[in-house]
Amino acid sequence: MSHKPSQNQQAKKTATSSPDLGTRLSNASRRQWVWFAVWGVATILFSLWVGSPWISLFILLFFDIYITKFVPWSFWKQSKNSTFRKTMEWVDAILFALIAVYFINTFFFQNYQIPTSSLEKSLLVGDFLAVSKMSYGPRAPITPLSFPLAQHTMPVVGGKSYIDKPQWKYRRLKGFGEVKRNDIVVFNFPTGDTVALNQQGTDFYLLSKYNPNGSAGVRSDKRTYGEIVYRPVDRRENYVKRCIGLPGETIELKDDAVYIDGTRLPNPRLSQHNYMIHTDGTIISPDVFKELAVNKGDYLKYDAYGQIVIHSQDLTGADSLSMAWNRLYPRNGNNGRVYFNIPLTDGMVEQLKAKPFVWDVIKEKEQPGQAYYYPLNYETGWTRDTFGPLWIPKKGATIHFDSDTDFKVAAYERCIKNYEGNDFAYRDGKVYINGQPADSYTFQFDYYFMMGDNRHNSADSRVWGFVPEDHIVGQPMLIWLSLEKDNNWFNGKIRWKRLFRSAKIPA
Repeated sequence: MSHKPSQNQQAKKTATSSPDLGTRLSNASRRQWVWFAVWGVATILFSLWVGSPWISLFILLFFDIYITKFVPWSFWKQSKNSTFRKTMEWVDAILFALIAVYFINTFFFQNYQIPTSSLEKSLLVGDFLAVSKMSYGPRAPITPLSFPLAQHTMPVVGGKSYIDKPQWKYRRLKGFGEVKRNDIVVFNFPTGDTVALNQQGTDFYLLSKYNPNGSAGVRSDKRTYGEIVYRPVDRRENYVKRCIGLPGETIELKDDAVYIDGTRLPNPRLSQHNYMIHTDGTIISPDVFKELAVNKGDYLKYDAYGQIVIHSQDLTGADSLSMAWNRLYPRNGNNGRVYFNIPLTDGMVEQLKAKPFVWDVIKEKEQPGQAYYYPLNYETGWTRDTFGPLWIPKKGATIHFDSDTDFKVAAYERCIKNYEGNDFAYRDGKVYINGQPADSYTFQFDYYFMMGDNRHNSADSRVWGFVPEDHIVGQPMLIWLSLEKDNNWFNGKIRWKRLFRSAKIPA
């Protein structure tokens, strides 16, 4: 015997059932339709920009959020438990903020703090920059699953801030322009692919070069070096330098002057070099250095007892040969006092020379094999001041291994192997790429030559080589905060005059 529901039961079922699609569409307010239209148009435009039609499927998500509401996205708002509602309000706000920050950080802007003096006096240690990713086109995520605002390490708790897989291929979206000469550029540190966690401030490849057992010795000595980790391209440390050489050009330094394709390139207006300051024996006071805007770390050193002292040398009793070697000469039997490794701009040099107690200000010269360890130094004897000529690889250009093979291998092996993902070997004067003998190679990326304005205190392309195009992050646009590390909060910690200034410092 069949059982039919009563009229009251049918009415109750109809009253409690969800409205159909037509009812939901007719019940949607004008405000809901406006918000859906805004997000729908934004999704379509973003899909066209990125070049992925799959992104347009998010329109269906927004249609349900604002119009149909089949999925109870805000179910927690109906809960009678006030604690649960408050908790979910925070969770909802935090999730929205994280998604928004991830989106903005990936495609539009990123914060960056200047950690070293390599660009002084153009950009200062303690400058906080807003870096535009639109300047050169944002790079589509290579390691998409990562925590917002953390480059490679989770704040406070430590550990990796990203998940290794999936790894997407490099692709750059349309931007406002391309990298130009003298642009200040933020990029991922090219040789930061492998890192010793206990010594992250030192290039792993330099650590391996100095270890008697090479990279195997570094990997086995966990007490000294810690764990050895690999970082994907977009998770490597961020660096900032000035672009000096462009793809396809030949760069050369002669006596610290830069030449591009044989034409001399003027030094940046605020570039610095290391000088010796020779005085009549007078100790230069901290006030004089402060007046010159020389950082404390540039003239203060530690003595054998750990005490901070002004780094200078009394030349009384110094032999004439060592003084002449450094181009220092006594006056009236007085050898004077000398300060070493003081970074100065041309303007600062003139200010010092005007001091009555200063005899001379002499630019320091680096000797071959002294301080810079770009791999080519071992082949050529180049220094930071005398370097090149060196051709910068260009996408689509081909090099041939029919002459100067040792030099070309030293110059371009890392590009071919590490950046463009080929197996590379060099045996008995013959190059093998992906297991096959190779007489030539065609580059897949454009490369750039980066240098710091603080020319004698900058680890840059003279040290670790070229910057591939897939490592380019963006261009600094604005200094939104600047903190002086030598001062406290009540005595000039904030450099007010630098706030909200353009970070596009011309050369």
